[in-house]
Amino acid sequence: MPGTSTTPEQIPIRVFGGPTALFAYGGLRFLTDPTFDEPRDYHVPGGRLTKTAPASAMPAGLGRIDVVLLSHDEHPDNLDDSGRALLADVPLTLTTPGGGQRLGAGARGLADWEPIELDRPGGGTITVTGVPAVHGPGPREEVEPITGQVVGFVLTGDGLPTVYVSGDNASLDLVKEIAERFGPVDTAILFAGAPRFPVLFDGALIVLDSAQTADAARILGARRVVPVHYDSWAHFTEGRDELIAAFTGAGLLDRLDLCDQA
Repeated sequence: MPGTSTTPEQIPIRVFGGPTALFAYGGLRFLTDPTFDEPRDYHVPGGRLTKTAPASAMPAGLGRIDVVLLSHDEHPDNLDDSGRALLADVPLTLTTPGGGQRLGAGARGLADWEPIELDRPGGGTITVTGVPAVHGPGPREEVEPITGQVVGFVLTGDGLPTVYVSGDNASLDLVKEIAERFGPVDTAILFAGAPRFPVLFDGALIVLDSAQTADAARILGARRVVPVHYDSWAHFTEGRDELIAAFTGAGLLDRLDLCDQA
């Protein structure tokens, strides 16, 4: 299956472009930041966002989705119109505290380090813990009024690998805090792409660049890194080639899993 990666002892992950990936874990099926609109422009405060490529699948072809892990609901490159419509058919959406209020029924916000237990088919539980993220440079109290709240997620369970989903995080200091609590991580789904906007933070990074993504892999002790959120949108300044170069330079290319995305 194009865009799917699974090897022994690894969870299967299918990447659709942008921040959107589907993975099976403990008998449940999780979808990250759903974006399925066709290429178009979105008008946002201070300018516009341009989607340049369609997703590699549509919601109707995904099968059952048990949980959406939504890093934030306020930007169309993380939750677009089609993704928002999809939420109505998903039993549970985990997101930011503010997003949990805005999205209503079926959505639950997670504060920093707040866990929720999900029942596994056949018995047992999965724990999903909300972990901190910041969508820009500097302290959260300065960044969040501009770019909003963001949350990451760590998934754990008896006999299961540890999975980290970063969301739109730009802080390696927060990655270090997460590693101290949960590392080493088996699979890290890291949002990358080095997005910058001249009107925001003097053009500084608002999500990790490729070199920082490799740094995050090292900090987490990640056995496997699946990067997302580095293609399909015009505001990403680094893509596949830069990721490969950064992981090669860091001696971590064997950990990089691009899920066969060309």
